[in-house]
Amino acid sequence: MRVAVIDYQAGNLASVVKALRHLGAEITVTERPAEVAAAERIVLPGVGHFSATRRLDETGITVAVRDAIARGTPFLGICVGMQWLLEGSAEAPNQPGLGHFMGRCERFPEGKLKVPHVGWNSIETNIVGPAMFRGLKRIEYVYFTHSYFAPITIFVREADGEWHSAVSADTEYIQPFAAALEWGNVFGVQFHPEKSGETGLRVLRNFLEWRPC
Repeated sequence: MRVAVIDYQAGNLASVVKALRHLGAEITVTERPAEVAAAERIVLPGVGHFSATRRLDETGITVAVRDAIARGTPFLGICVGMQWLLEGSAEAPNQPGLGHFMGRCERFPEGKLKVPHVGWNSIETNIVGPAMFRGLKRIEYVYFTHSYFAPITIFVREADGEWHSAVSADTEYIQPFAAALEWGNVFGVQFHPEKSGETGLRVLRNFLEWRPC
């Protein structure tokens, strides 16, 4: 399995690459559109500021990813990588996301709980048979570290014009938010599967083994 892990100077690459190699994947760490286009799977990790995704536009990766998704190549965005699948983020208002899903990321409001949200938290799957969570319990614990979040009202528009919820799992910290997105061959997780023990490894394995119905 040839997996392109995109390097845009903002990813937690070492841990993600280690986890994927542990699962038997052949990894290419790249910022070259041609290598992204040739991959059997594409992973976009992310730790840091949403503005770093500008490099994806500058290197041509954004176009390569959009074309690959259209061809049916499975794509996984992790943390900021998931947020990039949306239209944008309040963290960098002038930097657009991929726009595959409708919605924007917002910052957790300051209050009794600390921001960023760091540590283990429960997630709950909320659709029947989500591919990313196959073989896992409906409630699992995974590791988060982020200050911005995707709301639980994230939608995707099908070719027939119908709108569908893309949120496959949610959680709560200060307020409810999307913990995972999936629709067709496009997946995103706000948590870090590479830091989430056996649960995270199962999520990554499910991504590597995913096939269209």
